[in-house]
Amino acid sequence: MAALLRNLRSGNSLSNCSLVPPHLLTSCRGIVSKLFVGGLSFYTTDKILAEAFSRFGQVVEAKVVMDRVSDRSKGFGFVTFASDDEAYRAVTELNGKTLNGRTVFVDYAKPRVGQKLGMPIARGPPERKVDDN
Repeated sequence: MAALLRNLRSGNSLSNCSLVPPHLLTSCRGIVSKLFVGGLSFYTTDKILAEAFSRFGQVVEAKVVMDRVSDRSKGFGFVTFASDDEAYRAVTELNGKTLNGRTVFVDYAKPRVGQKLGMPIARGPPERKVDDN
């Protein structure tokens, strides 16, 4: 709230304000039109996801996130649209609707924070403590 008041007092426009609807800020955030889709069925594939969202516009990419060990869906995925307007329509139309027997939740994807690059370091078992007695 304090940031909003500072912006208003300084005469800045509200284009950088967090109260502006997300579909207007997607290009400012660096995410062109990528949507997060949660609550997916374990049987939903990339193709099914792309077909469900393609009625709202050109789907550039549809990806269901898979578990590396079990090779099963983790129950969420991402859909990238060619334009912001198409993505906005998909969010408003599909959020809370049923896809493959499950209610899905659709929202704008958020950028990754604190992303680790590369492979994790294998540290091995903990060292044994040696008593000096």
